[in-house]
Amino acid sequence: MLFKDQLGDTIELSQPPKRIISLVPSQTELLIYLGLIDKLVGITKFCVHPTALRAQKTVVGGTKQVNLEKIKALTPDLIIANKEENTQQMVEDLKTICPVWVSDVNTLEDNYSLINQLGDLCDVKKKATLLVGRTREKQQLFVEKIKEVPLASAVYLIWNEPIMGAGSPSFIDALLQLNKFNNLLSIEESRYPQVELVALEKAQHILLSSEPFPFTEKHLHSFGEKSNATLSLVDGEYFSWYGSRLLKAFDYFEELQRNLGRIN
Repeated sequence: MLFKDQLGDTIELSQPPKRIISLVPSQTELLIYLGLIDKLVGITKFCVHPTALRAQKTVVGGTKQVNLEKIKALTPDLIIANKEENTQQMVEDLKTICPVWVSDVNTLEDNYSLINQLGDLCDVKKKATLLVGRTREKQQLFVEKIKEVPLASAVYLIWNEPIMGAGSPSFIDALLQLNKFNNLLSIEESRYPQVELVALEKAQHILLSSEPFPFTEKHLHSFGEKSNATLSLVDGEYFSWYGSRLLKAFDYFEELQRNLGRIN
């Protein structure tokens, strides 16, 4: 059977995979939601949901560097990677072990395509279709609830010292747009640019993410001295994890919009 990944590359499988390694936390969570936990043999150290998973599965490394010998020993028949999270060299090295399917998710439609494609790839098409349908319904309900919310300028920060934020194209940017935030960093050349003071000064909202840098309450004061924007600590997993996480994300976004006083 031939399958195309989200980069347009073709992989061949003789049967549905029975030994899968996932190198992206959100995709690991998605595979488990689709009922594939028993077929999952290897994960990264960042695959933290569910919390007991790392004690049950073999940790093969991180998202940028893996132990190839450990992966070979697991005898996988499929490795699932991501263009942004994993390096091209890593993917090329892994292809010498078994087929590697690579995702590329920058928009909500990319996300739905990912779910459907993994459903086909892993022989769980019905579960994938149901997940896409439920998530689209949640998305539409959220869009309806904020339809009267005016567009507001925002900066979404992912790192401190140097200060870095989410630009475009990125999945974070897509979710900012969905939330009626005009991302001031979307015009930058980098997907994750360093943030200049002028952007902080122009922003109506500054969103401090919980990951990859763990912004906390203490950072609200320091950024408050740089800007008159409304400052908010936000859950980075809801803004950057695609897949099954979106089922809960829209409820989180509604709560965030309510806390910001943008909806009742």
